[in-house]
Amino acid sequence: MTEPQTQESSALMAMRKRVRDSFARQGLMRHLGVSIESIEPGEVRLTLPYREELTQQHGFFHAGASSALADTAGGYAGFTLFPEGSSVLTVEFKVNLVAPARGDYLLGVGKVLRSGRTLTICQIEVFGVTSKGRELVAIAQQTLMCMHGKPDTN
Repeated sequence: MTEPQTQESSALMAMRKRVRDSFARQGLMRHLGVSIESIEPGEVRLTLPYREELTQQHGFFHAGASSALADTAGGYAGFTLFPEGSSVLTVEFKVNLVAPARGDYLLGVGKVLRSGRTLTICQIEVFGVTSKGRELVAIAQQTLMCMHGKPDTN
C-alpha cells in the first residue's frame, strides 16, 4: 500500500509545484500582493491583503482587484486538473459583486465544477475577511480552455 500512496503524493506534489511555478510568473498577482493559501486538486485559495492602492473612492477593494483575484483563483483551480505539458486560458468570465469588498484581506476560492478535455467550468467565491469572520463579496463563473501541448512557461 505504501507505493500507491507515494505515487499519489508524488503526483500531488508535482501538481502543486507546477501551479506555484506558474503563479510565480504572474506579474499582476505579484504587483497586487496576492499569495497562495492552498492548492488541492480542483480547488485553489488565494489571498489579497488590504492596501489603500487597491481601493476605489469609498475605500473598498476595487472591483478590478476582486475580479483579478477571482479569475486567477478559478484559473489555477482548473489548472490543477490539467495534464502536464499544458497551459490554461480564461475564455469566458462573469462576476457578480454582491457586497462591498472590505476586510483585512480578500480570500478567493476557485472550485472546478466540471473538467473536460478542452473546456473546464469553475465557480469562484470571493470573501472579505476580518478578525470577526468573513463575508461573501463576489461570486463568479468562468470557462477555461486547456491548451494541450503548450507548456505553461515563458
